[in-house]
Amino acid sequence: MSAPRGEKPYRVYRGGRVKGKVPTIPRPTRERGANGDGRRDYRGPGSKQPGGGLRGWSWKRWTGLSLLVLVLFLFFWILAAYLSFRSGVKDANKRLPESVRLALVPDEGMMLSHASDILLLGTDHSLNPSRASDQHSDSIQILRTDPKHHKLIYLSIPRDLRVPNIPGHGPDKINAAFQIGGARLAARTIHEYTGLPINHIVVVNFHSFSKLIDKVGGIDINVPQRILSNKFDCPYSTSERCARWKGWRFAKGEQHMNGYRALIYSRIRENKFNPADTDITRGARQQAVLQALMSKLSSAGTFFKLPFIGGDLMEPVATDLSPTELMQVGWLKFRAGKTLHCRLGGKADGGYIDPSEDNLAVIAMVRGESAPQPPPPNGDTFPPGCYVNRLPPGG
Repeated sequence: MSAPRGEKPYRVYRGGRVKGKVPTIPRPTRERGANGDGRRDYRGPGSKQPGGGLRGWSWKRWTGLSLLVLVLFLFFWILAAYLSFRSGVKDANKRLPESVRLALVPDEGMMLSHASDILLLGTDHSLNPSRASDQHSDSIQILRTDPKHHKLIYLSIPRDLRVPNIPGHGPDKINAAFQIGGARLAARTIHEYTGLPINHIVVVNFHSFSKLIDKVGGIDINVPQRILSNKFDCPYSTSERCARWKGWRFAKGEQHMNGYRALIYSRIRENKFNPADTDITRGARQQAVLQALMSKLSSAGTFFKLPFIGGDLMEPVATDLSPTELMQVGWLKFRAGKTLHCRLGGKADGGYIDPSEDNLAVIAMVRGESAPQPPPPNGDTFPPGCYVNRLPPGG
């Protein structure tokens, strides 16, 4: 039976085929515009509207949010690091007797714009119980900042250097001043001998100093020559084993040292592989350890640890420096374009070192009154002088 004329034989629906016309999509119509011409072109179905929530954010918005989160994170991290560091500095200030501050010369202004002399004393707290009461200053250095010329100057003073006068005591080794009257008498003696104004003081306990090195992950030291030390602080528990022990050994070249190893390295006074090594080269090794630690403390790795170890950084230290002043010293070190490593010296006389006539010239170099010069061949056992941007031999 045929379908009526003009009618499709079937119509398509989801449910199947039925009779009827096939529906078609109507043609787009023109809308009446508001401009008065009565027409407006058809523009299609329109742009897709952005989705709601975070999925619809553009990359610029995500970038801005990420930067904001990063800035906030750094702000609170630095704040936590500073508060932890400030707490450690306050404890270090309490460990310095008030009488020591009376021997210090006030700064002429901010350390960022005026030269300042900082006395660095390392106290000899040996690991050997027989020397536990020995309170000599095992290491004596002066750090002079020169912000106008972007320089740092380290002056190393041999512990056995004979000085004409320890106030109230008379002539003696310079390190005896600490044994007799502590940090205050040491500051007065060094000021009187060198003529340098001692504006600040830092007293470092060497044993705790080694713990600090461990907390920052150790330090890297370039050992200039192989070393076999004399016997001191034997690491073994029996006298028989210590009798067979030859001494501490260090190979030549770059080495990563933990705190204990760095402490031993800084205290070696004799090298059986090089009899020319002396107390002067020992001071150079101490400067190398100090420089390596300062570099590690200013590294990015230590920065991220600061909120957790900021207070521990000052554990081995007693000082009058405030948190702000210590940060100024750190900034001056960062900006320093030149570093001088100077030392005083003289002739060996038994257990003493008689001062060299050239010591006055070295102090003038430290003050910036003359150009730095290396030690001249003047016949001194330990010739004094300065090295530019490098440690003295043995350091």
